[in-house]
Amino acid sequence: MSASPASAPRAARPARGQAAAGARALRDRALRHLSMGMLGEARSDAGEALALVARELGPADPEAAGALLVLWRIAAASGDPPAAEAHARRAVLVLARARRGGEIKRLRVHAWLALAATARLQGRYADAAARARRALRLAEAAFGARDVEVAACLNELAMSCKYRARFAEGARLYRRAIRVLERVHGPDHPDLAPLLHNLGGLEHARGRAARGEPFARRSVALREAALGPEHPLVAEDAAALAAILDAQGKRGEAAALYRRALAIFERAYGPAHHEVAFTTSNLAALLYAEGELDAAARLFRKAIGTMEGFLGPTHPDLAMALNNLGVLRLRQGKRAAARRLLERALSIYEATLGPGHPTIAACRENLAEAGHAASIVA
Repeated sequence: MSASPASAPRAARPARGQAAAGARALRDRALRHLSMGMLGEARSDAGEALALVARELGPADPEAAGALLVLWRIAAASGDPPAAEAHARRAVLVLARARRGGEIKRLRVHAWLALAATARLQGRYADAAARARRALRLAEAAFGARDVEVAACLNELAMSCKYRARFAEGARLYRRAIRVLERVHGPDHPDLAPLLHNLGGLEHARGRAARGEPFARRSVALREAALGPEHPLVAEDAAALAAILDAQGKRGEAAALYRRALAIFERAYGPAHHEVAFTTSNLAALLYAEGELDAAARLFRKAIGTMEGFLGPTHPDLAMALNNLGVLRLRQGKRAAARRLLERALSIYEATLGPGHPTIAACRENLAEAGHAASIVA
């Protein structure tokens, strides 16, 4: 009698350490792709990491949170706040059930920071501040007041202060974060660049562009030395410096920086990306100031169309572009079109910014004057 065929042995599941190492390698590769602007490749790698963890370790394993936070970064960079919010919320839930430990505590801080940043990107600035404060409390309790995680939380909280016109509080938070990083890394580390970028932007927002310029120039120099002149993060710094120079009337250098940043963003991300839209809108405002109204109008319309696609119809950054195109139409004598744009901008501002915000007052003045000298919002 013939023997029954032997069953093929089942493939052994990799040990936990092997599966975790594989997932982390995929996450690292995703982050490298993200740093090069290769969003599709980054998303594929991070998705593969998450699938590996779910298959071999289970969907509630803390390693899943690491993959989710990489997916959050990719979604945020892609201009997809709803996906970013979903990834961050899932990471928070996974980590709430995880055992305590140094790495878990760090990931919890990162997850709450991701939620804060997502709310900020969606224009929900009070929510962003509350989430950033939660992250800050977690970081200080776990690591002390002088840890790099605390600096990251201070940075996020300061950004929410800027958007709510709490400029003095925001400046204090940025300076505290800078002191922390300078103690840890020294004064020339590229991790200081985002803080310097943001402090320069805050000074610009509070009408002190000349004070912001040194911070912005230092940010460009640090990041360019670390990443080279063609990196998208360098382009972000260049665009921020351009806005500060534009506010001081240094429009030649500002226009060159805007165009340099746009070229880098379009190569890295394509034409339908939030950095492209914001920089296009800022370049349009500069052209308006130079009297190039038709060219400025074309760029404002392009930026508005892109913003509506990834921000939705009620974001304050969209309102800024609508306001500015409305002001341009007033200057062209197209009052009906101007009023529609300004009314829409004001309704967005009133729904998203706190009472007494100076941007609301500027938009109301533009709408009230309706044909007199109105002002571009920066």
